[in-house]
Amino acid sequence: MPGSLEPLDVGVQIPYHFLCPISLELMRDPVTVCTGQTYDRTTIELWVAKGNTTCPLTRSPLTDIALIPNHTLRRLIQDWCVANRSFGVGRIPTPKQPAPQTIVRNLLNQASSMSAPFGLRLSALRRLRGLARDSDKNRSVIAANNAIEILFAIAFSDLGSDSNSSELSHESLAVLSLFSLSEPKCMFVAANSDRVGYLVNLLFHSSIDVRVNSAAVIEIVVSGIRSPALREQISDAPKIFEGIVGILSFPLAYRRALKIGIKALFALCLVKQHRHKAVTAGAVEALIDRLAEFEKCDSERALALVELLCRIPSGCTAFAAQSLTVPLLVKIILKISERATEYAAGALLSLCSTSELTQREAVAAGVLTKLLLLVQSDCTERAKRKAQLLLKLLRDSWPEDTLANSDDFACSDVVPF
Repeated sequence: MPGSLEPLDVGVQIPYHFLCPISLELMRDPVTVCTGQTYDRTTIELWVAKGNTTCPLTRSPLTDIALIPNHTLRRLIQDWCVANRSFGVGRIPTPKQPAPQTIVRNLLNQASSMSAPFGLRLSALRRLRGLARDSDKNRSVIAANNAIEILFAIAFSDLGSDSNSSELSHESLAVLSLFSLSEPKCMFVAANSDRVGYLVNLLFHSSIDVRVNSAAVIEIVVSGIRSPALREQISDAPKIFEGIVGILSFPLAYRRALKIGIKALFALCLVKQHRHKAVTAGAVEALIDRLAEFEKCDSERALALVELLCRIPSGCTAFAAQSLTVPLLVKIILKISERATEYAAGALLSLCSTSELTQREAVAAGVLTKLLLLVQSDCTERAKRKAQLLLKLLRDSWPEDTLANSDDFACSDVVPF
């Protein structure tokens, strides 16, 4: 129910026919199946996606999986929500319908037609990009019409040999960056050095949008292949780290650049042999400069990357040389999320293991209080182990008054990982 209201607490009783028969929750986008029964679109789509071929209520076969919007019922539900807004019930917005198949097919035909005028092809790709960005439903419709094959053909045809094909290629990559790719498609890019080199070159394009879209496709490809050799081959491409770090360091506040940049850099740094290249490319400075600007999920990924880079000598040295590193990591503990806390504690453990100066900085920043709270919290066991190891490591740096009252603190059960 909207706003997580409890009907029994506020005296609101939801009419039975407004509830989805599957989830028993208020329907937001009621649709009718071929048996005449109505369900919420999300739940019936999930039912069918799990391989079910019968109607949940009648158990009759679903001979047609078309979902017909029940506009009358949706309007009744919306009217009921408005009538009960004094109880805190929020109005359900009118859902957007997925793009019609015919429109999507026409746009794909226009975009792929070699005989069509350049402007028409470019306009078709831009309309596809807008539809794909609009909703998951649109992306499903587009993908179901062989769009990935068509977009790949445009994106990598002649690798941008002239200005027109370059612009079409850039727009195709922009659309591709919004989709997940199958492993064979990722292999199609990863196994060809010319295609990888083309994407890397675009990381230095004058347009930040082109750079970010290229980085997004690189991240999708690296994450979508299981072959360690191919992952290593991509991360070894000349100047790939410089290009990705450049996106992270982009001077204007561009949220998508931060999100895509950190995802791509993390994916590349999973190849242990080439993490030092990220350090050389300036990843440490970029991470410390941007750490406060990431959203929650991206902050977790950024901190995981900090911990990864702290495990190599050059990374540890580079982070230790940044005056804000230790105070930032200490501040993050118990602040953002359990994962963020775990990664911050792990990074501090690596840094403090190599430098007494860093140990003193951590203590001065108030790490002891944070760690003592952490080992008593409901955080992950790995976070607690790291905190215990760090407390044991910092014992010689504890203030005397803390040592006098810490005899009962047990560090003997620490399990190294």
